[in-house]
Amino acid sequence: MLDLTTSMLFLAATLALNVTPGPDMLYVVARSVSEGRKAGIVSALGIAVGCLVHTFAIAAGLSGLLMAVPLAFEVVKLTGAAYLLYIGVRALLSRDTGLAAPTVENARLWAIFRQGVVTNVLNPKVALFFLAFLPQFVDPKRGPVAAQLVLLGFLFNASGTLVNTVVALVSSGAGRWTKHRVGSSTLFKRATGLVFVGLGLRLALLERK
Repeated sequence: MLDLTTSMLFLAATLALNVTPGPDMLYVVARSVSEGRKAGIVSALGIAVGCLVHTFAIAAGLSGLLMAVPLAFEVVKLTGAAYLLYIGVRALLSRDTGLAAPTVENARLWAIFRQGVVTNVLNPKVALFFLAFLPQFVDPKRGPVAAQLVLLGFLFNASGTLVNTVVALVSSGAGRWTKHRVGSSTLFKRATGLVFVGLGLRLALLERK
């Protein structure tokens, strides 16, 4: 469906974009440092699912609504920002100073996965980025546009998930070392809270262009 030149150019651009630190990577770093390798990898998978939602939305033409209707953009943006702020403030106000108990690990990981999905899906900047980036590599002469967009979205997502997984592994290693030196998880909960609050404010102040 895609010629070799277009595919190589797309993959190069995708890799360059995915290794550039952004909100998704910061989310993975925050989870990895605060809660370990599993949490970081699960958050990366949650973000991947969120990206799939954006991919299919782009293919179905829904993301154009965010550009055409200012109110729709604002509603999605503010909802996502409120969600991030809620997570961040809850972490900042948490009084639990101990490490998480293994008995609640499954529920916690599911919550992290769900938060990764929701955080990504409710970020209109991701939808607008996909809408601006993916069509540049589409050629109507090579087949259905929707199918090409889905393929490009899958390739972008695969690259991003790989990068975020590596980031999770590296960050979790640094997190375990730092936790051992500090001897308490309180610092990391506060740091995670600050990251989420920062991401929420950043998203809330995002201007529609």
